[in-house]
Amino acid sequence: MSKKILLIVEDEEDMQELMKLYIQKANLDIEIKQAFDGTEGVKIYRELMKEGKKPDLVIMDLKLPVMDGVQATKEIMKMDPDANIYGFTAYFDTDMSRELERAGAKKIIPRHEGFTKFVDEIKKFFGYQ
Repeated sequence: MSKKILLIVEDEEDMQELMKLYIQKANLDIEIKQAFDGTEGVKIYRELMKEGKKPDLVIMDLKLPVMDGVQATKEIMKMDPDANIYGFTAYFDTDMSRELERAGAKKIIPRHEGFTKFVDEIKKFFGYQ
């Protein structure tokens, strides 16, 4: 079985590091790829697809430089209608988060619920619980 791949699209380096740290602490056997803006996220997703290593799950922030999370989600969904995208954002229950869901995100994880909830959602998705 090939290794599970998680693509995190988040512009704040500290947030990226915290997400990785919590995933590692949970001992999840997941390969983490990182993008720091929406355009880079779309590019990495496309490259991984071409290599036959499509991300199993994308964690998408809403407020991103260059291309926001909604547009990046739309672009990923155009190239892969089966993509699994979860928003992880402080803008939970806003017009922007609803727009992210309309763009194709399957779930929005409220950032205010913390990293434990974040990791729980990842565990559920990958079948660890």
